[in-house]
Amino acid sequence: MQTSNILFTHGYFLYEDAKEAQIMRPYIPLGILYLSAFLEKNGFENEVFDSTFASMEALQQQILLQKPKILAIYVNLMTKLNVLKIIHFVKENADLKGTKIVLGGPEVKYNAAGFLAAGADVLVVGEGEETTLELATLFLAEKENNSPECLAKITGIAYFSPEKEVVFTPERAKLKDIDVLPPPNRHKVDLHLYLDAWKKYHGKNAISVSTMRGCPYTCKWCSRAVYGLSYRRTSAAKVVAELETIQNTYQPDSLWFVDDVFTISHKWLREFADELAKKNLKIPYECITRADRMNEEVIDLLKETGCFRVWIGAESGSQKVIDLMDRRVDVNKVRDMIRLSEEKGIEAGTFIMLGYPGETEADIEETVHHLKSANPSHFTITVAYPIKGTELFQEVENEQTHVIDWEAATDRDRDFKRTYPRRYYDFAVRYVVNEVNFYKKNVQNKAFTPQAMGFKMRSWAAKAGMWWVKSFAK
Repeated sequence: MQTSNILFTHGYFLYEDAKEAQIMRPYIPLGILYLSAFLEKNGFENEVFDSTFASMEALQQQILLQKPKILAIYVNLMTKLNVLKIIHFVKENADLKGTKIVLGGPEVKYNAAGFLAAGADVLVVGEGEETTLELATLFLAEKENNSPECLAKITGIAYFSPEKEVVFTPERAKLKDIDVLPPPNRHKVDLHLYLDAWKKYHGKNAISVSTMRGCPYTCKWCSRAVYGLSYRRTSAAKVVAELETIQNTYQPDSLWFVDDVFTISHKWLREFADELAKKNLKIPYECITRADRMNEEVIDLLKETGCFRVWIGAESGSQKVIDLMDRRVDVNKVRDMIRLSEEKGIEAGTFIMLGYPGETEADIEETVHHLKSANPSHFTITVAYPIKGTELFQEVENEQTHVIDWEAATDRDRDFKRTYPRRYYDFAVRYVVNEVNFYKKNVQNKAFTPQAMGFKMRSWAAKAGMWWVKSFAK
C-alpha cells in the first residue's frame, strides 16, 4: 500500500455546543470515514482526527505533529467558524507551509469565495470520494504539480485562479452504484466514547448507519449542495452485512439510520427485511421518513425489522405552510401515519418549523392542533433560517434584516422580514411546547397535576409574550 500523508478532520467540538452537550446524542463523522475507507481501498493511507470529544488545541497539536501534505476537512453550517480557525492556524504556521487544505461538505459550494479567500487551497463540490482520490493522486505525486492547468482537469472542485477569481470545474457525475464504496472506517475513531456517552445519558447507546445518498424531494429550506436531487441506495444485502459486522464488533443497543427518507423504496425495505431474516439479525433502530412513503404494510415492515422509533417530517400543522415549503405532503396523511405507527407499537416523532415566510398566528394554532391530534411521542421545534443556496434563501435574500459578517457568523444568524418580529417566535416556540405538553399531561392522561398546571401557566405566559411582541415591538 502506498504511504501518504493525509489527515481528515471535521472541527466539531461537542463541549463547545452547550445544547448538544445537554442532549448528548453525538454521532460519528460518517462522511469523512467513507472518504478514509475509499482512499485506503485505493492505496492511500490516511489518519482521522475525530474532534468530537477533543479540543481545538489537541487538533492543532496533531496537525503540527503529523504535518500532513493534505488536511481534508468536512465543513457544514455548525462547524464553519471552527474550520476557519483551523485554516488560519495552518496558514499562519511556518512548519505547515507544505500542507494543502482541502474542504468538502454542504457549506462549500455556495460559499466558495469566502473559504478560498480564508486560505483553503481546493474545495470538493458534491460527492467526495472520487474527487478526493484524484486530488490525493495529484498532491502526493513524486513531482508535485499543483498548477491551475492540472486542477482544471479534475471535475467537481473549486479553486482560485492566479487572479484570485473562483474557478469551478465541471460538475462530477455522481456514483451510480454506491455498492462500490467500502463501509466507513469506523475503526479510525474511538467509537466507545460515543457508546459510553449515550449509555450514560440515555441508558442505551446507538451507532449511526447510512444506506442511501440524496433526496428526490424539493423542500425549499433544505440544502442539496452535496448530493442534489438524487436517490441511490446501497443494496439491502450489503447493508445487512455491514450491520452484522457492527453487531459482532460493537454490540450496540440500537442503530440510527441517517437517511433522509428511509422508507422511500418499499421494494428495498422488503429486501432489507428478507436479508435480516436470512441472517437471523435484528437490531433496534430509529429512522426518518415521509408520511407519503408510509402505509400499514410499511409500518409492519418497520416493526418486523426492529424499528422502535420513526421520525415523520411535516414541519407544520398548516397545509398552507406545508405547501409554501413545497413539502408535497398532506398534513392529514402525516397525522394518520403518526397515529398508526404509535398504534403498531413504534414511537413516532416529528419535526416542526416556525417562522416560515407567510406563516401567521392562525397557522401556529393549526400546528398546536396538529400535535395534539396526532399526539407523537416526540417532537422538536426550530425557527426557520435561510441556508445559502436553497430556494428559501433565494426567496428572502432581499428581505434580510441585517448583513452578517461572513467570517464571524453562520446562516443560522441570518434573519429576514417575517410576519412578526423575530422575538415573537421565541415566545411561539415556548407556547407550542408548553401547550402540547399540557395536553399530554392533562387531557391525554386525565390527570390535572401540578406539573400539568406548570405547563399551562408557561403556555399562557408565552402566549402573552407573543401578543406583546406583535402589538408593541418593532
